[in-house]
Amino acid sequence: MSRPLPLALVQAPPRPATAPLSGFAEDVEHLLARFPQTRLAVYPELHLCGVEGPPSSTEQLQEAAEPLDGPRSRQLAELAGDLGIWLVPGTVCERGERGELFNTAPVYSPDGRLVASYRKIFPWRPHEPYDPGDRFVVADLPGTGRIGISICYDAWFPEVARQLAWLGAEVIVNPVMTTTADRAQELVLARANAIVNQVFVVSVNTAGPVGTGRSVVVDPEGRVRAEAPDSAATVLTDVLDLDDVTRVRTFGTAGLNRMWDQFTDADTPIDLPLYGGRIDPGRWRPATG
Repeated sequence: MSRPLPLALVQAPPRPATAPLSGFAEDVEHLLARFPQTRLAVYPELHLCGVEGPPSSTEQLQEAAEPLDGPRSRQLAELAGDLGIWLVPGTVCERGERGELFNTAPVYSPDGRLVASYRKIFPWRPHEPYDPGDRFVVADLPGTGRIGISICYDAWFPEVARQLAWLGAEVIVNPVMTTTADRAQELVLARANAIVNQVFVVSVNTAGPVGTGRSVVVDPEGRVRAEAPDSAATVLTDVLDLDDVTRVRTFGTAGLNRMWDQFTDADTPIDLPLYGGRIDPGRWRPATG
């Protein structure tokens, strides 16, 4: 059985600060005209916030911030519904219920609804002024599978990818605005997070001249399926078969390693002093369905 997910990762520069939403609908329509089978379209971090890359002033980010029930979100939901696609339009500056400033990745469905939103748990400190999120987020794509969301610097913390995989994510979607020399390390982390969790990882970075590009698609065994060679604006397209996750976890990475089947019912829990908790063998396996 195959569960295909045709996707497009749009490595593009940020939208203009003067009117970041202006022309975005046309951009997405043009994308679908070129790649009409796309079911999931993903854009870079802060793509619609009119910023030119970190560090950005708190005042600039606050000016771009809206609540998730604001006009920007309603326009994006309507766009996804009109085009009949899953849309991750990068991340947006979200104004929280108590005036917080979050860096948030929304997920819109083909029926025009905001179905999930993830607030970046690990802002890039000390350079980013965001309030951190407090929960991990996955979203179900009915008939296909489950995606998890992380944002840029989250990839440096293995707990994020592990938790998303445990929640049943088969693809980790990672919008990025990396403008610095550490994109090379992020590509290693994308492969490592895919390998140790046996999930797809898709990381879409901002294009030049702001970002360093090199967006990437990695499979559940850590193989690079597609990669932008440089910072030029481009689109990576691929069709992920989410049943590859099932295959790799069943038969093992390289036909060998099945980390999610590590424990038996006879194994005792392992204390994790760092977290004030423990690994419970009875709770180790990822969620399904």
